[in-house]
Amino acid sequence: MTNDAPAPTSPGSPSTATMTRGRTLLFAVAGGAAVGNLYWAQPLLGIIGGDLDASPASTGLLITVTQVGYALGVFFIVPLGDRVDRRRAVPLIMLLSALALAASAAAPSFPLLLVALTLVGLTTVAGQMLTPLAGDLATDADRGRVVGTVASGLILGILVSRAISGLVADALGWRAVYVVAAVLLVVLAALMARSVPSLPRRAAAPYRQLLWSVLTTVARRRQVRVSLVIGASVMAVFTMFWTGLTFLLSAEPYGWSPARIGLVSIVGVAGAVGAQRAGRLFDRGLSVPAIGVGLAVTLVSLVVAGLGGGSLVVVLIAVALLSVGIQSSQVLLQTRLLSLDPAARSRLNTAFVVGNFVGGSIGSALAGTVWPVGGWPALMVLSAVLIGVAGTVWAVHRRRGLVNAG
Repeated sequence: MTNDAPAPTSPGSPSTATMTRGRTLLFAVAGGAAVGNLYWAQPLLGIIGGDLDASPASTGLLITVTQVGYALGVFFIVPLGDRVDRRRAVPLIMLLSALALAASAAAPSFPLLLVALTLVGLTTVAGQMLTPLAGDLATDADRGRVVGTVASGLILGILVSRAISGLVADALGWRAVYVVAAVLLVVLAALMARSVPSLPRRAAAPYRQLLWSVLTTVARRRQVRVSLVIGASVMAVFTMFWTGLTFLLSAEPYGWSPARIGLVSIVGVAGAVGAQRAGRLFDRGLSVPAIGVGLAVTLVSLVVAGLGGGSLVVVLIAVALLSVGIQSSQVLLQTRLLSLDPAARSRLNTAFVVGNFVGGSIGSALAGTVWPVGGWPALMVLSAVLIGVAGTVWAVHRRRGLVNAG
């Protein structure tokens, strides 16, 4: 008698290479944990400076080197997702990030902490490899929902890391923050090694050609350039708003501590929910008008914030509105790019993230420059101008310059 039962399949076999709800949730959690590494230090600068005898001006470098390392990692590592087996690459990168976090926790001096955090930034790119992988594994009918859910996990990682970092540091010291983050990544790396499926190998392009194709894709495709301009403008507003909010809440009449300011990030959870819902609009073919609505909601939030900076309730309402508007727009832009060329999703995601990084860096620099001159109202006016630029680009190109899908 023969046994006609099908042979069992391993979690990583091609036959299980679909985005189940469990796998989607795991991707969201793992991506959020990875990207959260970029923001642990934000509320801790004063504590770290006091412990390692570093000036306030010097401690600002902790954020800078982490972001620079991240930009380099996104550009030089993420494109490999179009070439290597991500079932092995993603857990390996997460383990390397855990080692860098452990080195940060053990750093005996400020210069060595700078080096360790540079390595944290360089290796914390697993989330940006998981997003295009989710696009590969999802079906055409639910790609927006899947990518939106994974992207919302990344957003939550940013918000949660800011919110709990100060609380953990107050209770256990700043080094404990990095120890906890390292342990979490080790656990998630083990789970990802079992969950990430192996996909058929693509034609192996030389590494230099792979990197060069990121630039040529931007140069040759108007759809990509339009999305990058809108995304960078929106991200500049995002970083300008949150940097300015720190200035606002730490000054009179608020005078809040860093830990308390970090808790305001929880209000931004509305943005993560909005981002997850926005992905469904892509699946229904409504992403282009939805991007315009997201930009309009963002503009309204800036007006509300600019007029009500003296009221905490009004500021929190503005934070919620801004989070929904910005994150929904960003998820839709990213999902459209990932639908443009299935064979180049990692490279398209690289271009999108690097563009956002450039926009975010510009926003941070503008916040530091404008705040001493005009304070919160001036920052909101400048942010509104940038959203106006993004909205104008969207309006001009909404029919001929955006991706045809969705």
